[in-house]
Amino acid sequence: MGNRKQTQRWLDRHLSDPFVKLANRDGWRSRAVYKLAEIDERDRLFRAGTSVVDLGAAPGSWSQYAVSKVGETGKVIATDILPMESIKNVNFIQGDFREDSVLEQILAATQSDPIDLVICDIAPNITGVTSVDQPRSVYFAELALHLTGKILKPGGSFLVKLFQGEGFDQHLLDVKRKFTNTIVRKPKASRSNSREVYLLASNRKL
Repeated sequence: MGNRKQTQRWLDRHLSDPFVKLANRDGWRSRAVYKLAEIDERDRLFRAGTSVVDLGAAPGSWSQYAVSKVGETGKVIATDILPMESIKNVNFIQGDFREDSVLEQILAATQSDPIDLVICDIAPNITGVTSVDQPRSVYFAELALHLTGKILKPGGSFLVKLFQGEGFDQHLLDVKRKFTNTIVRKPKASRSNSREVYLLASNRKL
């Protein structure tokens, strides 16, 4: 009975969420698009011709937004362990990029054109237990940072979701070693009671 009530509360909150309503109205696949859009409006992540890798892309709203910004001269490569309905001009690679076969596909797709921007909205399956969820969040951010070292061009940028808590400060230091500029953003579409923030790192060092 408790789980059913929790599910109903989540559903009620989700359906009444103004960003969910906006996403439905505007044709975006999820409310998460407004987090990326706000950061982009402030920090100018995208331009025509930008090459982008979207990690943890499903259901696809960040890829939708990215491809709308980079135009026909840009490139968007998306990957997720979950399936994702196709998006025009987005190259989707399904699988876990921790696996060699999937990583090889990503590297092959980026080899001829080093990437300008890596974006990552990956989050662990939330258990509600901070001691479990927080290390998982940092782990995924570390994996994404490691991948940027293989595909991101010098001078490129990296945007990743993190949860504030244990391991956050250390990961921030790790990012600062690899990028000239770092800043933490908390977009309006990120719920106020969530520890979720976005770390934006720019100008990858040689």
